Amino acid sequence: MADFKGDDEVAAAADAVADVKLEEEKAPEFPQFPWLPPGKKPLADGEYDCIVMGTGLKECVLSGLLATAGKKVLHVDRNSYYGADSASLNLSNLFAKFNNGKQPEQRIFDVLGQNRDYNVDLIPKCIMACGKLVKMLIHTKVTRYLEFRSLDASYVYRNGKIYKVPATKMEVVSNGLLGLFEKRRMINFLMYLQSYDEKKPETHKGRDLTRMTMRQLYDEYGLEKGTREFVGHAMALQLNDDYMDQPALSTVKAIIMYCYSVDRYGKSPYVYPMYGLGGLPEGFSRLCAIHGGTFMLNRSVDEVLFDNEGKAWGIRGDDEIAKAKIFIGDPSYFQPYQKCREIGKVVRSICFLNHPIPNTNDVDSLQIIIPSTQLNRKNDIYVVLISNSHQVTAAGKYVAICSTVVETSEPMRELAPALGLLGTIMTRFDDVVPLYEPLADGRADNCYISKSFDATSHFETTSLDVIDMYERITGEKLDLDKMADSAPDEDGY
Repeated sequence: MADFKGDDEVAAAADAVADVKLEEEKAPEFPQFPWLPPGKKPLADGEYDCIVMGTGLKECVLSGLLATAGKKVLHVDRNSYYGADSASLNLSNLFAKFNNGKQPEQRIFDVLGQNRDYNVDLIPKCIMACGKLVKMLIHTKVTRYLEFRSLDASYVYRNGKIYKVPATKMEVVSNGLLGLFEKRRMINFLMYLQSYDEKKPETHKGRDLTRMTMRQLYDEYGLEKGTREFVGHAMALQLNDDYMDQPALSTVKAIIMYCYSVDRYGKSPYVYPMYGLGGLPEGFSRLCAIHGGTFMLNRSVDEVLFDNEGKAWGIRGDDEIAKAKIFIGDPSYFQPYQKCREIGKVVRSICFLNHPIPNTNDVDSLQIIIPSTQLNRKNDIYVVLISNSHQVTAAGKYVAICSTVVETSEPMRELAPALGLLGTIMTRFDDVVPLYEPLADGRADNCYISKSFDATSHFETTSLDVIDMYERITGEKLDLDKMADSAPDEDGY
């Protein structure tokens, strides 16, 4: 026979259930940490090994490398898209950025094409085929997420004209950049470099390149001033002529890498991602996420938190806080704390064309370097041309970006020699931005800050900054040669 309870018992049981539910409602909905200030909530999981701020390429490469090394990473960005200053934008976003948020009129789309046709890089940089960034891509296997195509040519400016940079014996012979006797000297110089092996003294031919300066090496081969100019700036990618009086070994290695990169693809030493550079930070972000990293876009950082000793220990966004031991970010996240200094400015001009650059054999993509000595400047001027062949513009349209370090009070006039090479310009967007570098190395305050992207049109200086930051953060050397050689094949994971 069933056991029926009285009304009083039913009421008591109901009260007990209500009390349990009330206790459940009072229980915190998020983890509690002893370091969490009253009234604050943990951001995401609360505690991390490393917090990265900004999704620029440098920050994304570092978060990917650290995540693969077993670090617990939180990566935040105030923007709704990846890339930060190195983002790729469609027409609407590009016009809005340079016109105070105003969208382009329909006539702009009628002339240039549709949004889906464009991935315009704000800071275009070419990738050396055998350079440091490629080794990072191979080591991390981010190449699985990206597709690359070689640039058609690399050019150098001399006496008002542009010439293809020769990197092989055949190119030296056929190139109009060098005179008859200088071609012979240049061929001998390249033959010496291509046979040179740092570990094999018999290839050194009695020269100690750790002591001999580059100027002395040039002198031994009798190379003319103009030849030294394009070899140093367009092949070795030196930023100024200071390298001439420094040991020759590093410059020789850079020239050898340039020649090997040309040999890899046969056109130029550079490759460029299909659909623009925006895929690079996204690829490294995916790598970080696969290894447990947490990503939060549209997440502002209202404050970097420091202890009484001046060491960073957390970040705050609204009423949420995350704690970490290491903080990485671009200069914009650390400027309120006097952690960076301005070291100059870069001027860039993004130009839309409906034709290839004149006198370049109508190639669809290229790089031009204007050596500083050609214009009595301190800094080189760079031009990168990209088009529909890399899926960054509509068919029949080209984007040329000119850049240099500002040296005068009239930045745009400094780009005049580069703009003059382009021919008719349909429309253009000009920008002058400050260059920042960190005041300290990060070891004392846990803040590891990247340098601003410079004016160069290649990633070699960017890669050096990433390597330097990684080694300071981890205390370990990042051996890219070993990593690239030992990385498994893409299908072999």
